[in-house]
Amino acid sequence: MNGCRYLLLGVAAAFLGGCTLAPKYTRPEPPVPATWPAGPPYDNAQASPGAPAAAGLAWREFFTDDRLRKIIESALNDNRDLRVAALNVERARAYYGIRRAELLPTVNATGSGSRQRIPGDLSGNGNAKTVEQFGVNLGMASWEIDFFGRIRSLKDAALLEYLATAQARSGARIQLVSGVANAYLTLAADRETLNLAQSTLDSRRTAHDLIRKRRDIGLATELDLRQAQTRVDAARADVALYSRLAAQDENTLDLLVGSKVPAGLLPDNLTLVSPAREISPGVSSEVLLDRPDILQAENRLKAADANIGAARAALFPRISLTTAFGTASGELSGLFKSGSESWNFSPQVVVPIFDTRAWSGLKAIKVEREIALAQYEKAIQAAFREVADALAVRGTVENHLSAQRSLVEAASEILRLSDARYAKGIDSFLGVLDAQRSLYSAQQGLIAVRLTKLANQVRLYAVMGGGSR
Repeated sequence: MNGCRYLLLGVAAAFLGGCTLAPKYTRPEPPVPATWPAGPPYDNAQASPGAPAAAGLAWREFFTDDRLRKIIESALNDNRDLRVAALNVERARAYYGIRRAELLPTVNATGSGSRQRIPGDLSGNGNAKTVEQFGVNLGMASWEIDFFGRIRSLKDAALLEYLATAQARSGARIQLVSGVANAYLTLAADRETLNLAQSTLDSRRTAHDLIRKRRDIGLATELDLRQAQTRVDAARADVALYSRLAAQDENTLDLLVGSKVPAGLLPDNLTLVSPAREISPGVSSEVLLDRPDILQAENRLKAADANIGAARAALFPRISLTTAFGTASGELSGLFKSGSESWNFSPQVVVPIFDTRAWSGLKAIKVEREIALAQYEKAIQAAFREVADALAVRGTVENHLSAQRSLVEAASEILRLSDARYAKGIDSFLGVLDAQRSLYSAQQGLIAVRLTKLANQVRLYAVMGGGSR
C-alpha cells in the first residue's frame, strides 16, 4: 500500500510540470505609427517640460478641484457599474481556481456496507445464506494525467481571462473617473450659460420696456417694439432650455456617483472650476500598449493561444487513473483487523480514432484566435485615434479660445455703438438687435470653447491610461 502511495505521488510530480501544445505567444506589431501625428494642428500639443505622464499620475493628483475630488471619491465607492466590474473579477478568479484544481487528483474517503440474501439454488451448496460486506477506502476516481497539457492549457486560458477581467475593471474605473469629471464640467458650463441667458433676458426686458415707452411718446415704431419682443422670447426659450439641461446634468452626475450629490459640491459656473494638471503625452505611441483595454484585448489573445493548446491536446490519448486503498471485512467489527487491507489500481487510456468534432473544434479555436487578434489590433488603432484627436484639440484650442475672446470684445463694442447710434436716431433698432444676437452668440461660444479645453484635458488623461489608480 505504501508503494502504491509513493507511485501516485511520483506520477503527480512528473506530470504536473509537463509541457503544453499551445503555440508560443509573440506580441503582434502595433498597426499604428510609432509616434504621434505631426503638423499644424499638433504644433502646440506638447506639454511643458517636466509635465508627468498620465499613467503614472493618480487621479487625486491630476484633478485640483476639491469638490470634484469628493464627487469622484463617492462615485468610486458607490457606482454600481464599477461594483459589477469588481464582482466579475472575483468570479473570474473563482473560475481560474476551478481550472487550476483540475490538475490535482480529487481524493475522497468512502465508507460502504451491504447485506445480501442469496437463494439456495444460487449459493453453490444448496443452502440459502446471507452475505455481509463492509469497507472503508481512501482514493481518487478518474484523475486525468495531463501528458499533453490539455488541462494546463485550460488553466492558463482561465488565468488569462481572469487577468483580462481585472483589466476591464481598471478600464471601467478610468471611464468612471473621466465620466464624472465630464459631467461635472458640463453641469458647470450649462449653469453658466443659464446665468448668461437669464441676465440676457433681464437686459432685453429692460430694453423692451424702454422701447414701449418710446413708442408711446412717438419716438419708436411698433415694428421696433415687436422686434424687441422677439429677442425677449428667444432669451426666455434659452432660459427654459438651459434650466432643463442643467437639471439633466445633475441627474447624470447622480447616476454616475450612485447617490444624490450634495448641492454644496455642485459647481455654479465654469469659471470657478480649477483646471486639471497638465500632462505629457510623450513622443512614442508605444505607451498605448499599457492601456487597460489594450491589455485586456492582449490577454484574451493569449487565452485564445492557450485554448488552441487544449484543442490540440484533445487529439491525443487521454490517460486517467482510478485507485483506492483501505480495509474491507465481512463483519463490521473486523474492518481494521490485521489482514483486512484492500486496494485497487485501475489506469485507463482513451485513444481518439475517429472524432471529427475534435478537428472542427481545433479549427474553430484557431478562427477565434484570429478574431481576438483583429480585436486587439482594432483596440490599438482606436486608442491611437483617441489620443490623436485629443492632441489635435490641445494643439488648437488656445488659438480658438483667443479668437473667441476677441470676438466677444468686438461684439460687445458693436452693441455699445449700435445702442448709441439708435439713441441718436442714426440707425434703426434692427442694428441693435443684430448686435445683441451677435454678442449673445459669441458669449455662448466662449463658454463652449472653455468647456472644450477643460474637458479635453480630462479626455487626454483618460485615453493615455490615467485614472486607474
